[in-house]
Amino acid sequence: MAAYTSEEMSKVAEAPMMIGMAVAMVDMGIVSTAIEAAAMSKQVAGAAEKYPNNSIIQAVFSEAAIKGGSVKLEKPDIKPEDVQSGAVVDKALATVETAVAAIGDKATPAEISEFKQFVYDCADAVANAAGSGLFGSGNPKVSEKEAAALAKIKAAFAV
Repeated sequence: MAAYTSEEMSKVAEAPMMIGMAVAMVDMGIVSTAIEAAAMSKQVAGAAEKYPNNSIIQAVFSEAAIKGGSVKLEKPDIKPEDVQSGAVVDKALATVETAVAAIGDKATPAEISEFKQFVYDCADAVANAAGSGLFGSGNPKVSEKEAAALAKIKAAFAV
């Protein structure tokens, strides 16, 4: 298994968080945001089990990695105008590309592809977590803005 530095692991950890936040922010609601955060947490918590042979995901999201505390997350720099303009999704995509670049050639192309799929799955889980109705119960679950963000992410990752 590849050995990643704490800086590389922090960049990897930041990627799904930024993607999840970006999708949540394109169509925010007070209750839906909490539901979406729970969906995101569930994806992250299940990542190591879902991808047992992926060195990137194991290094950052395994139980041992989380308990080890070597991953430090920075507070994301998201401005209200980024949310209004839709640039928040572009910023999140750039965060993922930074994470992939930081990994360099320590991971196989298959592992990088799986990592991008995991990050997309996080975005998809957030989008599908809550609808626009009372307490997030409405249909459709995925708003037009969220669907557009998902399409942009899917195209960027080629998943």
